[in-house]
Amino acid sequence: GKYQLLGESVDDAAGEAFDKTAKLLGLDYAGGLMLSQLAQKGRANHFIFPRPMTDRPGLDFSFSGLKTFAANTIKNNDDDNQTRADIAYAFEDAVVDTLAIKCKRALIQTGFSRLVIAGGVSANQPLRLKLTEMMQKQGGEIFYARPEFCTDNGAMIAYTGLIRLKTNKNNDLCVTVRPRWPLSALT
Repeated sequence: GKYQLLGESVDDAAGEAFDKTAKLLGLDYAGGLMLSQLAQKGRANHFIFPRPMTDRPGLDFSFSGLKTFAANTIKNNDDDNQTRADIAYAFEDAVVDTLAIKCKRALIQTGFSRLVIAGGVSANQPLRLKLTEMMQKQGGEIFYARPEFCTDNGAMIAYTGLIRLKTNKNNDLCVTVRPRWPLSALT
């Protein structure tokens, strides 16, 4: 297919920010799911976190500052279960809002009415709910990867490689390793 990169993370990706913030909250690393579960016990509007890069044009996003905001909030407040849950709620809410704002902006910019969501964070239920509501209001369609495919970005990249190999796009095993390789560069 043909792909065009509309925006990307300028630092931490959403999943990385979830995992790092989970660790700050004392949860196990790769704790995006645990952070989300903790957030379910949190209170809305107890803490208000910023929505990074939503006040400027463009579709790039950044979550390292949000992670720092979470670290400072954790440091400056009581270390009890309810406070941790409230911080988890505020963090998750900020990430979900930020991603939804950027998705809506991308749809307006492109004129598209369909949205496909994939990747590890796409398993996040508040994100799915917010994006589904957004698309219903806009009269558009949204498609999600099945939850079993929303776990490991490495597995998704490997699957993309398998498809390329099967379609004879490139069967040379001598490739240059690229830690960031946009899908648009594969066409």
